[in-house]
Amino acid sequence: MANLAFNILKKTDVIWLPQIPEHWEIVKVRHLFKESTKKGFPHETLLVASQEHGVVSKDAYGKRTVEATKDFHNLKLVEQGDYVISLRSFQGGIELAHQRGIISPAYTVLKETKLIDKRYFKNLFKSPPFISLMTLCVKGIREGQNIDYPTFKNEFLPFPPIEEQKAIAEYLDKKNNEIDRFIRNKEKLIELLEESKKNAIDVAFTRGVNAGIELKETDFEWLSNIPNHWNLKRLKFLSKIISKGSTPSTEGREMTSSGIRFVKAENIFKSKIVSEPAFFIDPITHKVLKRSQLKENDLLFVIAGATIGKVAIVSIEHLPANTNQAVSFIRLKNKEDVEFCYYWLHSKFITTNIWLNAVTSAQPNLAMEDLGNLTIPYPPNDEEKAKIVQHLKYEHSVIDTAISKAQQEITSIKEYREALITDLVTGKRCLPPSTAE
Repeated sequence: MANLAFNILKKTDVIWLPQIPEHWEIVKVRHLFKESTKKGFPHETLLVASQEHGVVSKDAYGKRTVEATKDFHNLKLVEQGDYVISLRSFQGGIELAHQRGIISPAYTVLKETKLIDKRYFKNLFKSPPFISLMTLCVKGIREGQNIDYPTFKNEFLPFPPIEEQKAIAEYLDKKNNEIDRFIRNKEKLIELLEESKKNAIDVAFTRGVNAGIELKETDFEWLSNIPNHWNLKRLKFLSKIISKGSTPSTEGREMTSSGIRFVKAENIFKSKIVSEPAFFIDPITHKVLKRSQLKENDLLFVIAGATIGKVAIVSIEHLPANTNQAVSFIRLKNKEDVEFCYYWLHSKFITTNIWLNAVTSAQPNLAMEDLGNLTIPYPPNDEEKAKIVQHLKYEHSVIDTAISKAQQEITSIKEYREALITDLVTGKRCLPPSTAE
């Protein structure tokens, strides 16, 4: 990365910006921007203020949002290049509008009144020091918090010479493109590594882990062959019970703020049971929902929603616990089968089959009968199953180490970007000589 030199700084009386380069100015917001309250453009594109993408069209945003009003005459007009203070700007800064449209009247729309480089202020308005300023301009409490514009407009902003604004913006554009490309490549690598984990499972369950093992064909197109001495078994014949939970309200009960853990699909993350978001039921409800009380070594399998197919094993530290109707619990006859079946349920074969069998109405949903009929390549003895489990644990640990390294590199480069932007837009450091010339 580029070696950036330090500027000669001077002190200011601005809390969030104690020093700036001696040739920079500090200027009140109201002397750089003015509020725009134009309304009466009902046919313009409906916009959304996104902390990740800036101000974009609601259709392009791709996430469900609350429609502020049906009277589009009351929505504020936003021009491309305007800045928007949203209801969450105290958390993520001010957003730049990438297109013309209309937005909630609860938002503040700003237009520049001086010659500025929009890209410089776009970066400034998303920098951590600036966001700390926004937190000082908040009114309201909890969900009602918002930026108090009369307060904010009298705060000070750094104002470099326009040519320096442009140079900083161009340098950050270049660096951001390089960093985004680096992140995309690492994310693609992570995808490939995750795929290789499934490939390792598929190989282990179709060829075993012993070299030169003799294979036989199966009657399934999606499972061409398995080791000659293995059998094919349905999950229901390996299980004591395959069932699912229910909603407490069906029994006239309610969720509580503490008590017995209530596991939902959201609590199965990266093949583990996680405590956040936290859901609870009281002991009486747990007793009423006796049928779906979980036990150690139960396999949990998400059978409804976008995350259908997620799997986890219940450990003793998760208990006592219960679950809801979107999660199936599979209680196997032989505890030696738990990890073996856990890996098989992660295979590409299972992923393909559950999506073929899932009912696609409002949301994907896998029937208990279809889950029980899933077919598993099954070795004749526990020793061979244990070898496959140990082999996959080792293979996955190697791959997970590579994934963790890639994720850490993404985290580090994001931290570098944040520090780089902060240092440049506040003048703590200056551009490399070759860039500044």
